[in-house]
Amino acid sequence: MTLSLENLTIHKNGGEVLFSDCSFQIESGEVLTLMGPSGCGKSTLLDVIAGHLSSEFTFSGSVTLNGQRIERLEPHKRRVGILFQDDLLFPHLNVWENLAFALPDDCKGIQREQSAMDALASVQLTQVASQYPEQLSGGQRARVSLIRMLLAKPEAALLDEPFSKLDKELRFQFRDWVFEQLTAANIPTLMVTHDESDVPADSRVLTWPWNNHYA
Repeated sequence: MTLSLENLTIHKNGGEVLFSDCSFQIESGEVLTLMGPSGCGKSTLLDVIAGHLSSEFTFSGSVTLNGQRIERLEPHKRRVGILFQDDLLFPHLNVWENLAFALPDDCKGIQREQSAMDALASVQLTQVASQYPEQLSGGQRARVSLIRMLLAKPEAALLDEPFSKLDKELRFQFRDWVFEQLTAANIPTLMVTHDESDVPADSRVLTWPWNNHYA
């Protein structure tokens, strides 16, 4: 699996260029980190890849996942998973129901609950299966959020400063666990952050500005 961007340029509708000619490629099991200050366009770049770009912006260039151009596909057809700063769990669903929501449509009936329970068992969270998000600790919510993303079987993962709202001790524990899970999933991962401590050891980093070079 490979995620690649070629000559991505993003404009604000007023004509201002947010960034230009951004190109890189990420291989299976690899994490590439984009570093940059607030407001430089990190989250906007992820929006282009995921298909959630605001009407405030336009873009040119290509996004290719496993040999298929995806930049004009509807978001649900892109097979791209996203982990945000906020966990975005559904408050009206309990934990296993939140996980079951992410499962492919061909997983039906009791199989959905069993798959969700198996996923919770794999991360030692079976005991919270019937609890609601508001009843979980921050670390538990973060783990459930990542597992929900992976249950959808994405072919690439995007991380939008996913550790920034966790306290320092939990942040480092969760960061290491996230990268273990993504390595096991063997999918290309793009993370954006402004904090060097988020970057996994021995991984590639592109620092702002990202244009005019290929990584």
